[in-house]
Amino acid sequence: IFNDPSVDAVVFATLADQRLRLFEKAVAHGKHVITEKPVADTLNAEWAVVNMAEKSDILVTVNMYLRNSWYHHVMYSMVDEGEIGELAIIRICHMTPGLAPGEGHEYEGPAFHDCGMHYVDIARWHARSDFKTWHSQGVKMWRYKDPWWVQCHGTFQNGVVFDITQGFVYGQLSKDQTHNSYVELIGTKGIVRMTHDFNTAVVELHGVNRTERIERPYGDKNIDCMCERFAESIRNGRLDSLLPTLRESVDASEYAWRFFQDSLTHDCPEIGDADTLVAIRERRRTLKNGYGLLRPRERAGKAE
Repeated sequence: IFNDPSVDAVVFATLADQRLRLFEKAVAHGKHVITEKPVADTLNAEWAVVNMAEKSDILVTVNMYLRNSWYHHVMYSMVDEGEIGELAIIRICHMTPGLAPGEGHEYEGPAFHDCGMHYVDIARWHARSDFKTWHSQGVKMWRYKDPWWVQCHGTFQNGVVFDITQGFVYGQLSKDQTHNSYVELIGTKGIVRMTHDFNTAVVELHGVNRTERIERPYGDKNIDCMCERFAESIRNGRLDSLLPTLRESVDASEYAWRFFQDSLTHDCPEIGDADTLVAIRERRRTLKNGYGLLRPRERAGKAE
C-alpha cells in the first residue's frame, strides 16, 4: 500500500502502539493519513507524530467523531445565531456499561482518556477557548487499579465553565442495560441541549426567538462524513476546517491525561469488589446485545 503510487491516503486503525511507526512510513512515502486516536501510545510519541507530520506535506485528520456529527454543528450554529445569549456553561455526560476494565483500553489509556478525550475535545471546540482550571473526582469501581468513572469541572480562559462526566460503570449487571448521554450549552438567555439513544439524536433549542426540536438519525461514528471531507481536502490541497487537526487531537489527549491524573491526587474511593468485575466480564462475554461489546473474529465459520 505504501509503495502503490495510486494510493493517496491510508487509514491507521491499529492499536496505538503501532501508529508512530506507521506515521514514519506515511511521511516517507507521502501518504495522507486518517488515524484513530490517540495517535500514539504515549504523549511523547504523540508530539513526535505532530512534529514529524507538520514538517511534511501530508494532510492528517483524526477520527474525533463528534466533530463530524450533525448535532454538534447545529448546536454550534445556534450559539452563533445568538439564540442562547452569551455561552456560559458547557455540560457533557457520557455513561454506558461500555468496555469493562481490562477489555481493551490498555493501549489507549483508561476510560477517561480513551473515550473521554472525545468529550474533552468537543467541550473545547464549543467553548472556542483553551482550558484554564480544572478539578477531577474519580471512583475506582470493583477495586480496579484505575478510576473507571471520572467527573471533571473547571473553566476556560474566556470564562466559560464546564463539567465532563464519563464512565463505563452504568449498570453493567442490570437486567436491561441503558445509558445516559447528553450535551448542554447554557447561555445567559437560553439553552440548547442534545440527547441520543445511539439510534436517534435530538437537539432541543429554547432560545430567545424560537423554540425548536430537531430529530434525526444519530449517524454513529459519521465515518462517511469524515472520509468525504478528507477526500475533498486532498483534492483542494488543504485540510477542511471542519476536520480535527493532528495537533487538536494531541491537545485533547494531553488534557484528558491531565484531568485523569488530577483525579488521583484527591480522595479516590474504592467501591465494589473484584468478584463483581469477574461477573461483569463473564456476562459481557456471552451478551448478544450490549454496549461496546468486543466481537470474536470469524474465520471459516468458526470464532477464533
